[in-house]
Amino acid sequence: HFGASARHRERRIPMKQEIFRGIATALATPMELDGAIDYEAYGRLIDWQIDAGVAGLVACGTTGESATMTEAEHKEVIRFTVERAAGRVPVIAGTGSNCTAKAVAMTQYACSVGADACLLVTPYYNKATQAGLIAHYTAIADASDKPLILYNVPSRTGCNLLPATCAALADHPRIAAVKEASGNIGQIVEVAALAGDRLAIYSGNDDHIVPVLSMGGSGCISVLSNVVPREAQALCRRFFAGDVAGAAALQCKLLPLVNALFSEVNPIPVNAALAAMGFGKGGVRLPLTPMEESRRAALLAEMKRLGVLA
Repeated sequence: HFGASARHRERRIPMKQEIFRGIATALATPMELDGAIDYEAYGRLIDWQIDAGVAGLVACGTTGESATMTEAEHKEVIRFTVERAAGRVPVIAGTGSNCTAKAVAMTQYACSVGADACLLVTPYYNKATQAGLIAHYTAIADASDKPLILYNVPSRTGCNLLPATCAALADHPRIAAVKEASGNIGQIVEVAALAGDRLAIYSGNDDHIVPVLSMGGSGCISVLSNVVPREAQALCRRFFAGDVAGAAALQCKLLPLVNALFSEVNPIPVNAALAAMGFGKGGVRLPLTPMEESRRAALLAEMKRLGVLA
């Protein structure tokens, strides 16, 4: 479901809005070795993810290499994802930018072609003060007619979205959730304490799914689930069913694969993994480079251990 009714929004009653519950895959964008987008492979990946039971799909996030897409490519991948998903699961479009005007324009485009929500990374490079983050996200939310997910990943952006800022932004009726990839569990606990009744919290790190769920989180926007969507969704399903020990055991079982998928800069390894599974050729765009062979061999060995590859 997509949040509060119109009556609740008008009255601005604090209410947690879950765009999805469980795993939404941060889709890689399969590419040819020359960097051309392989839409045939991408379409098959979308279908396989949905058939495997994921709860949502994220197009044009960091994992999708949006940073090196032209504006036309960015729009086309969002449109293609919405059309291919065809309403089977929510599609969340990555529309963030370090330029507020660009983020507004891309968010409005994604809404216009049927995205169910938008994911907005904090401004990178130029960064922002916390007051600037409030102004940035408020401007985008005011221009959007779909729910927004804030995205905090300071290791990539150099900009940390603080819990008090999340709490302030949670008052906006279209700011529904936060993807927390700070890696700081204490900070995530503080977000839950200040805004957990008004913002759905999604883990942005695959090694923190159970810890975030334990603080009332709603799921994870996952790189891991590109490769093992059923297992990633099963982890959340176990937790929500009350089998915390079973969820924790599966988190631990999958940890070596998570580590292998982040042994080089994301999304280099996940593209190598998907290529081995028949989704694209594993191409990436500069400044990313193909995976080093020793790490690739370790990744493929872990995939074989889990039965992903024969």
